[in-house]
Amino acid sequence: MADDLGDEWWENQPAGADRSPEASDDEGGGDPEMMQQETAPVPALSKKTEQPKECFLIQPKETKEDATKTRRRRKKKITDVLAKSEPKPGTPEDLQKLMKDYYSSSRSVIELEELNLPDSCFLKANDLTHSLSSYLKEICPKWVKLRKNHNEKKSVLMLIICSSAIRALELIRSMTAFRGDSKVMKLFAKHIKVQEQVKLLEKRAVHLGVGTPGRIKELIKQGGLNLNPLKFLVFDWNWRDQKLRRMMDIPEIRKEVFELLEMGVLSLCKSESLKLGLF
Repeated sequence: MADDLGDEWWENQPAGADRSPEASDDEGGGDPEMMQQETAPVPALSKKTEQPKECFLIQPKETKEDATKTRRRRKKKITDVLAKSEPKPGTPEDLQKLMKDYYSSSRSVIELEELNLPDSCFLKANDLTHSLSSYLKEICPKWVKLRKNHNEKKSVLMLIICSSAIRALELIRSMTAFRGDSKVMKLFAKHIKVQEQVKLLEKRAVHLGVGTPGRIKELIKQGGLNLNPLKFLVFDWNWRDQKLRRMMDIPEIRKEVFELLEMGVLSLCKSESLKLGLF
């Protein structure tokens, strides 16, 4: 009887159907555990597992020590650039531009135009091939005659302006061949009181003055130095200190230079009684 039922079941299956026993087990339910293993979906990886961005994007906080090292490195890089760059001689245009930039925020257009100096007031600039003595001989070939005729006290014929007392002493030593018997006076603040310099200028005629703009300004304010007899004003323009800064690269010195120029120097230049040189 069982065999008859089995034959009848086989005969009732549609044509093309899989009549194997395994097929009947799948359709009839089969083993539940086997079905679960075969049909269970594989769990997808979470996004955090695929892209662990946060652990890589966190940057350590910069400490004060790191910031200091960074600033030091930047300063060294600037120095390296200046050390490798070729030195260029100063020109009258450099002085004019620095003056305009300095006063541009505090002066009107008309006042800025008044600061312009005629080209005729500038002497030939040093092309970096001269010593101080050779440069002064070139711009003032009649120096001996000038100094012999100068006997006015509280004044000088030539002013050489530099950035420090040490540099002033170096310049005085390097101009021996030019100065000859000229009376030279140190016009800086280091170890010398302004009252002492005023007394020295009152006692005798001085031909050359070498110093810093700050002390020269103070002497003018106190009436110890008269600029009217001045014939030459020379800036120690191209020399660089240990930090590779020129005189006009130092903000304090630049400020004092421009203030000194406005204390009668500009008007003397425009009247063509005073000449400017860039050493």
